[in-house]
Amino acid sequence: MSEFRIHHDVNELLSLLHVGGGDGAEVYIDLLQKNRTPYVTTSVSAHSAKVKIAEYSKTPEDFLKKYEELKSKNARNLDPLVYLLSKLSEDKEMLQCLQQNAKERSEANASSATSTSFAIPPTSSKMSMQEFEELRKKLGNVTASSQSAEVTRKMLRDRHNKKNPTQPNPVFPNWVYDRPALIGDFITAAIDFYGTLPLPAQEQALVDDLLFVLIGVDGRDITAQPVLGRQNRSFIVDPTLDMSVKELVNRILPVASYYSTITRFTEEKWSFEYGQVNHALTAAMRTLMKEYLILVTQLEHLHRQGMLSLQKLWFYIQPTMRTMEILASIASSVDKGDCMGGSTLSLLHDRTFNYTGDSQAQELCLYLTKAASVPYFEILEKWIYRGIIKDPYSEFMVEEHELQKEKIQEDYNDKYWDQRYTIIQHRIPSFLQKMAGKILSTGKYLNVVRECGRDVTCPDAKEVLYTLKERAYVEQIEKSYYYASKVLLDFLMEEKELVARLRSIKHYFLMDKGDFFVHFMDLTEEELKKPVDDIVPPRLEALLELALRMSTANTDPFKDDLKIDLMPYDVITQLLRVLAIDTKQEKAVINANPPLVALSGLEAFSFDYIVKWPLSLIINRKALTIYQMLFRHIFYCKHVERLLCNVWISNKTAKQYALHRAKWFATAFALRQRMLNFVQNIQYYMMFEVMEPTWHIMENNLKSASNIDDVLCHHTTFLDNCLKDCMLTNPELLKIFAKLMSVCVMFTNCMLRFTQSMKLDRELNRLSLEHGTMEGPPTQSERTEEQEKKKLTSKFLAEHVDALQSDAGFEATISKFDSNFSTLLLDLLDKLSIYSTTDCEHSMINIIYRLDFNGFYTERLERMAIERSQKAAWNGCPLLITYV
Repeated sequence: MSEFRIHHDVNELLSLLHVGGGDGAEVYIDLLQKNRTPYVTTSVSAHSAKVKIAEYSKTPEDFLKKYEELKSKNARNLDPLVYLLSKLSEDKEMLQCLQQNAKERSEANASSATSTSFAIPPTSSKMSMQEFEELRKKLGNVTASSQSAEVTRKMLRDRHNKKNPTQPNPVFPNWVYDRPALIGDFITAAIDFYGTLPLPAQEQALVDDLLFVLIGVDGRDITAQPVLGRQNRSFIVDPTLDMSVKELVNRILPVASYYSTITRFTEEKWSFEYGQVNHALTAAMRTLMKEYLILVTQLEHLHRQGMLSLQKLWFYIQPTMRTMEILASIASSVDKGDCMGGSTLSLLHDRTFNYTGDSQAQELCLYLTKAASVPYFEILEKWIYRGIIKDPYSEFMVEEHELQKEKIQEDYNDKYWDQRYTIIQHRIPSFLQKMAGKILSTGKYLNVVRECGRDVTCPDAKEVLYTLKERAYVEQIEKSYYYASKVLLDFLMEEKELVARLRSIKHYFLMDKGDFFVHFMDLTEEELKKPVDDIVPPRLEALLELALRMSTANTDPFKDDLKIDLMPYDVITQLLRVLAIDTKQEKAVINANPPLVALSGLEAFSFDYIVKWPLSLIINRKALTIYQMLFRHIFYCKHVERLLCNVWISNKTAKQYALHRAKWFATAFALRQRMLNFVQNIQYYMMFEVMEPTWHIMENNLKSASNIDDVLCHHTTFLDNCLKDCMLTNPELLKIFAKLMSVCVMFTNCMLRFTQSMKLDRELNRLSLEHGTMEGPPTQSERTEEQEKKKLTSKFLAEHVDALQSDAGFEATISKFDSNFSTLLLDLLDKLSIYSTTDCEHSMINIIYRLDFNGFYTERLERMAIERSQKAAWNGCPLLITYV
């Protein structure tokens, strides 16, 4: 059972029991998923559970009657439900809870119904027995007028026409259903008894009557009663007949009742709306009924020759009685269960196996099942051999939904693959239940190749026939499955070069091409610093093209599929939105107000990739979104690293000045180095300890993949592992990391503002260089004058820096940056140590080893762990009050 189905069933149960409050359905869902075990209900366990419930029940007869009724309708999951109820009947605590809940609900319903209660007006007179019988006959005639059958036909016809408006079902004219003489069932008329004849004359008259009744025509002494609903037809025999004759007649009449049931079933189910399987079943029944009518004709021939007595009629009809009983039982079960397509085949298959030991009954059911399965297997053959569904009456287990494959690039989920073709559980024949997954995948594989314009037909295509030996058709399905998976896999891997495409995506989204990114960031740095609304996308596209041509990425044959994408929100917001899906915070995150500060190009920048069908099945929008999130995460780290490197370069220039109070300047150098070490080690961890090994594992798995579902699974596992190990699936770690990056950016801005005052010196050097190159070498006096200017400039800059330090409080600012960075970094390392031990995220502990390589943070982390354990211990102990 899928997680979605468990979630739906738990919510449905809570709503039925009117249980509210608490932690909601999530707690029960987690318990069910942790504690569920595979269980297969057998006939023995179902029987013992049924006996146990009957023992506990106050009305065991009603329970067993209801069980047999549901069993006759071939209700799905009936035996597992009975087993569950038997377990509940043993749990006294659970029974008390259910009784209390039922009492509360009944009280609530009673209180809500008081406002709308009404009284039934008393009748002034009683109905006589004669009036009651007349009313009963009228109701029977109305019921027998097949109004319910007409409603069912209309419902099925409307459902089909809504699904296939271009191919409506044909409709029979009304006179087909309105003329009772066209149907080979009884036409009820007035009763006229002839019980005053002598016994031999009575017997001959009854034989004549029985021959009529056996073919659906009323006799003189035996007449049919109107059928109420789906009940079996009953007969009225002249009460004045001799008791021995009457007893023999009553033994023969069930055959006429079976004939009536079968005739009504075949006349109803031959309509177009009931599907091809029911059409084939009724055709097989008509074939058997033809043999039955031949028997009645032979008996009539004997009767005309005066050689047929009532005893002989009973003797000749006995072999046919068992056949007619089985046919009528199957017809009633199909009718009660409203079975069509796969559900009809499931019922026939189960009946065939239930008659093991009765060879004649099993052979009859096997004949019916083979005949009814022919149209279903024809649909199956087209699906597993060519990937085509031709199912005009919605009977096949696989249902097709209208989805455009061109829209798969815009869809977040891979809907085309998951939702274009789906399994309908109640249409799966029970003998194909184990193979349903392979049947679905086989047709989907072939359909993908066929959608690409290639005609595919399985070379091992053979007619699939129903047998009691499952291996016969299971082998055919498995052969077609292996062929389809190999065809699609070879098509994607060789012709469409899937692995090469994935490597191309890895070059850009996972920054596999280092020189390309150096060129690209150098070219686009000034453009990306602008607000996102001021950026001209065509200019960025041109710079991207230039960077691709200037780097080793020029050898990539798929480089032209890389595009620029400016996102409307930053990477942290995007990640938090994705992580909030299907959680309690989803609505709050989606409805949150957008940030007031406009995004810069660096914060909004991302790559996009053009993927065409059928590669978009693997590299779908969901996968590309994950690649984008990984890229934006690493790209922002690269941006912060470049900022810190620029600070390092500017600090190299500032070291030549003799500052009077440079204590805070040394602190700033040390803090910058710690930040740079943090960012570089985080990048190294993500790229070389997470993505690269995980990529190699995926690539090796793709070589051994046997079908496209394995490829999808390996690719999804790779992306999920990258997201998790890069701390992108944990909102707590993500927020701390975002704050650390913000502190680094603010520090670099502060330091760069400070070094702006030193640009004058670089300008003087540039001007002196131009003077030396354009007007010849400088003279000695000019050199002396220039050196004096440099000394004055250096002195001015040093005094200016000291003034900034003393006036603006730079020392306190740097100290604040240091404190914030250290606190956040320790918090991050502490959280990583907790997750690596409690949640077994052992790969994340490598970050601690890299950042704390010399034990700089070890002592403080240990102190935080001790404080946390002491706090937990105090919270778990009762409050102690000491009196002096």
